[in-house]
Amino acid sequence: MFCSTELAARIERAETDLISTGSARASERLGGAGFTIPLAGGVAACVEPGSPLNKVAGLGFDGVPSTAELGDLEKRYAAAATPVQVELAHLADPSLAELLTERGYRLVNFENVLGLSLSAGIDAVTPAGVEVRPSDDAEFDLWLDLVADGFAHPDTQGVASHEEFPRDIIATAMRDLTAAGGVQRYVATRDGQVAGGASLRLSDGIAQLTGAATAPAHRRHGVQSALLSARLAIAVDAGCDIAVITTQPGSKSQQNAQRRGFALLYTRAILVLG
Repeated sequence: MFCSTELAARIERAETDLISTGSARASERLGGAGFTIPLAGGVAACVEPGSPLNKVAGLGFDGVPSTAELGDLEKRYAAAATPVQVELAHLADPSLAELLTERGYRLVNFENVLGLSLSAGIDAVTPAGVEVRPSDDAEFDLWLDLVADGFAHPDTQGVASHEEFPRDIIATAMRDLTAAGGVQRYVATRDGQVAGGASLRLSDGIAQLTGAATAPAHRRHGVQSALLSARLAIAVDAGCDIAVITTQPGSKSQQNAQRRGFALLYTRAILVLG
C-alpha cells in the first residue's frame, strides 16, 4: 500500500481531531485547566502532568508555525511544568524538522503508522469460542480495566517506548477520550468469560484502531484477531476506505498487524525540547 503526502495529511488530521477532542474533554473535567491550541493544521495539547495527551501532533501538512508561535507555545508548556513533545511525520514539510532542531528539540524515539486498505472488504476471523460485542456504559469500568492494563504492560519486543505511564494515568486518558465522543468500545468473550477489550474511532473515512488488550488468562487464543476482525468489518460497513494503527517499531503489535495485511505507511519522529 502506497502512502502519498495527501494520505499522510488525512491520517494526521484524524489524529489531530482525536487529540483535540480528548484534551478538550480533559479540560472540562479539570475545570478549564490545560490548553488545546490549533497550530498550523495540527494541535498542541496540554492536559495535566504526565498525561499521554500532552503532545503537539499533526504539524507539517498545512504550513509551518512561526518562531513567535513556537516561542509562545514553549512558554505555555514551561508554565505547566510539561515538556514540549512533537510527533512529526517523516512525510511532513522538511523545513519543520530543521526549524525544531535549530530551536533545541532532540530526537528521542520513533513510532510507526500502519494502514490497511478496506476497499476490497475484509475476511472475517472468528476463533472458536470467541465472540465480540459492543460494550455499553454499564460495563465501562470493566472495559477500562482491560484496556488500561494492556497499555500499562506494553510490548517487550522491538524498540522500547521512551516513556511509561502509570495505570491510573492511562485510565484517566482513556476515560477522557471515550467521554469526548466518537470512540466506540468493544468487548471480546471467550467461552462466556470477558477476555479482552478494544476501541475504534471513525473519522473522515479512516478507521482508527485506538487500543486493544487481552486478559493474560486468555492470550494466544485468537482474542486479538477476533477484536481486530470485528472492528475492521464495522469500518467497512461504515464506508471507511482505510484502517490505521500506531505501533512501536519492531514490536509484537507491528508484527501482528503486518500479518493481518497492514503495511508500514510512515514513521513519526518524537522530538522533545531540551
